[in-house]
Amino acid sequence: MKKSILLIGLLISYLSYSQGFLKTQGTEIVNDNGPVLLKSIGTGNWMIQEGYMMQSSSAKINTHTQFRKKLEIVIGEAQTKEFYNTWLENHFTKRDLDSMKSWGFNSLRVALHYKWFTVPIEAEIINSDGTFENTWLDKGFYMIDKLLSWCADNEMYLILDMHGAPGGQGKNASISDYDTSKPSLWESENNKSKLIALWVKLADRYKDSYWIGGYDLINETNWDFTYSNHENGCNCKNNDELWDLQKRIIEGIRKVNKNHIVYISGNCWGNNYESFDIHPLKQCDDNMVITFHKYWNNNRDDSIAKWLEIRDQYNMPLWMSEAGENSNTWFSDCISLLEKNNIGWSWWPVKKSKYNNIFKVKTDQDYKDMINSWANNENSSKEHTFKTVMQYAENHKMENCDIGYDVIYAMIDQPGNNTTKPFKNHKWNQPILFADYDLGRNGYAYYDEASADYHTDSGERTKWNLGGYYRNDGVDIVNENGTPYVGWTKKGEWLQYTISVPESGLYNIEINTSTNNKSSLELEINNSKASKIVSIPVLNTEKIKTDVNDIYLSKGENTIKFYINSGNPKLFNFLIVKN
Repeated sequence: MKKSILLIGLLISYLSYSQGFLKTQGTEIVNDNGPVLLKSIGTGNWMIQEGYMMQSSSAKINTHTQFRKKLEIVIGEAQTKEFYNTWLENHFTKRDLDSMKSWGFNSLRVALHYKWFTVPIEAEIINSDGTFENTWLDKGFYMIDKLLSWCADNEMYLILDMHGAPGGQGKNASISDYDTSKPSLWESENNKSKLIALWVKLADRYKDSYWIGGYDLINETNWDFTYSNHENGCNCKNNDELWDLQKRIIEGIRKVNKNHIVYISGNCWGNNYESFDIHPLKQCDDNMVITFHKYWNNNRDDSIAKWLEIRDQYNMPLWMSEAGENSNTWFSDCISLLEKNNIGWSWWPVKKSKYNNIFKVKTDQDYKDMINSWANNENSSKEHTFKTVMQYAENHKMENCDIGYDVIYAMIDQPGNNTTKPFKNHKWNQPILFADYDLGRNGYAYYDEASADYHTDSGERTKWNLGGYYRNDGVDIVNENGTPYVGWTKKGEWLQYTISVPESGLYNIEINTSTNNKSSLELEINNSKASKIVSIPVLNTEKIKTDVNDIYLSKGENTIKFYINSGNPKLFNFLIVKN
């Protein structure tokens, strides 16, 4: 009965909005109302867990299946199943999606693991002629039904992304849950057949939904098809096996569903399109989008030049279907570049324990201790482990996460403009943390020498926030017993604050800092430099209050910039008081 009600609700939602199906028109993605620029986030770690997001890589637990098997050993199959049911319910909810809609996102790329929809080929009964019947599981379809109903309620597109294909599609095992002891997707015709059957099943089930934004057929294949001396397929000159399989999937989908876009992707984590130009895939369908992924490279015009050439060559739309794991500067610069060239985008991921995504998951010490014990080949008790992982699942509820408003601002508001706005509602006579500087681009809301990681171009990884805490800008923020402060400062760096005062007049600023070398600050008030250089006494680890007197502020909003004039002071907080 529950499933019937859900499907009826979905049908009503489908019929309530007349935008029509998302489709391609030349080099654009459109609906009946005109061009659509997809602004999406991927649900990484929800239906397919990755070691780095589970924080279990130190214990050599890098894949979804490895994590699940470890739990089954320690707490048993029944409690493991209970954990995963809770995990799926908590990790992504309607509240998450409602919030995304309110912030300005119009789509969601859901990362799927085939194991929620069907059993591994090893569990199927294989007939003497090599054929088999697929065993279908209700859980995955139920989760997508529910997610699609939320998308319909929010008038957002849902793009299904096959992140974990049968057997695994790449040597980078953590991404696809590849098990080296079993045949991969590329080493088993049965795995290929199962993948095709799953896509046909999904396409048939959702063929009438306007809010399905399409099918991302195979995520980040990374496989050396031609023994090119790069196991991830980056040197492959012939990717015909990849193109062949995607063509077979599309042909299967079109037998039951001609309505939805299909998104194709290359080798080498989605970016190697060698041999595509001579393969029938390029012309097998008229509702097809070319995707690419973009990580850790520069955001100049030349970084996407080849993709623009491909778009023009094949008269097909582009979608940058995955990027992320970088700073706010990189985010806003990348999105500005893409949108300038009419390319939609999807970020990765929506939620994890780090500070560079929109939902920041809190990690309890018990969970950290559990992972450390696994790394040392030790296990805590069954009861304690179950309690710990269930709490970790509870922490993934949106209401228990910290929201990265700076990340949201960088992705939605900053692209294409240099405006700033207050991070918090700062007022006089209230302590203001130096870490609570204004929202905005590097050079406009703050200035820091290191603001992004471009290592795929530069060859060197750059840590933009050396403290790795609180915010995702270049500013280096340290956690001091749960309170952030700004450290690792350098001459020439600065921070801006927007502050309201009740009346015009002279004010004093009390600054709390510390330094172990000769340091000084310079203030700029409403774009005019103050007359004084503020020297900070050298007291090593002790905090010191330094007063700046007779600063004129106008009634209402004022901007104050603190420049590092010399030294490397630690900046804790400041207070504005009436003279």
